[in-house]
Amino acid sequence: MAATTVSNKRVILKRYVTGFPSEEDMEVVTAEAPLMAVPAGSEAVVVKNLYISCDPYMRNRMTHHEVPSYVADYVPGEVLTNYGVMTVISSGHPDFKAGDLVWGITGWEEYTMIDNPESLSKINHPDLPLSYYTGVLGLPGLTAYAGFFEICKPKKGDYVFISAASGAVGQIVGQLAKITGCYVIGSAGSDEKVNLLKTKFGFDDAFNYKKELDLDAALKRYFPKGIDIYFENVGGATLDAVLPNMRLRGRIAACGMISQYNLDNPDGVHNLFYIVTKRLRMEGFLVFDYNEMYHRFEEEMAAYLKEGKIIYVEDVVVGLDAAPAALIGLFTGRNVGKQLVAVSQE
Repeated sequence: MAATTVSNKRVILKRYVTGFPSEEDMEVVTAEAPLMAVPAGSEAVVVKNLYISCDPYMRNRMTHHEVPSYVADYVPGEVLTNYGVMTVISSGHPDFKAGDLVWGITGWEEYTMIDNPESLSKINHPDLPLSYYTGVLGLPGLTAYAGFFEICKPKKGDYVFISAASGAVGQIVGQLAKITGCYVIGSAGSDEKVNLLKTKFGFDDAFNYKKELDLDAALKRYFPKGIDIYFENVGGATLDAVLPNMRLRGRIAACGMISQYNLDNPDGVHNLFYIVTKRLRMEGFLVFDYNEMYHRFEEEMAAYLKEGKIIYVEDVVVGLDAAPAALIGLFTGRNVGKQLVAVSQE
């Protein structure tokens, strides 16, 4: 196939960010690019992006770090990248052919040439919504599954608390906990999200943390016998309130701390000594630590979805022009469910 010049809309980082990010830190541009065929002899693939994921960790990549973080910083003037769902347009790699549906790291743009297609995975359940591979069947789903089962080690009857419980990861953790036979309560930032937790995701109860003047008192009200498992997505004041309310030998999976990402001076946590007195186990983790269990997770999660045992809620915006606002909205709680962008559904 001869190379074809196409119009390629893309989202670039305009400048490094300090403090709270804004839409103005990004720019949507259009460039002409010869993207429809891979160079002769190359094993690259060219993909058309269908869905791209908005995730809180992207904020960390928008700041320059003198000491490298666990993922590389974005570069001003270059396209943002994250996980997405794609269809292969052309391929020089023997494992991929035109028309294959795949997911993995791609650009926030209409078309991307991927030089290392070994990082891509074929979609094994195209009968489920393709967008699920940015969420419940992708890295957020594996994050929930690995964090809950590998770190929290749940037992039937455990008391489980999940912060940011209606988000991409939290909603899955809660439903896995219910399947396991746990008692589950979540916190969220609006009455709409609280209602979602109780009526759609099957949580035993939930509360709007913005309406609670005293988080410690709220947790004592909802967990009079204490908390066995805390799935941590928020940090700051929520973590500080949880620690005294943990039960002896409780487990805390530190998945994220979204309340801290945009602060120049992170909040202090004053109740850490409870980790000692209550013999708590608190462990941070990155989903990449558990890549080897993806296939087992995918098959188990796909079965739950097809059987209706797990429900997944997405917040989809259409078009790359809407992508910067969608990403920023993660940090104000604007989204309801997993935030993603539909680039093209063709």
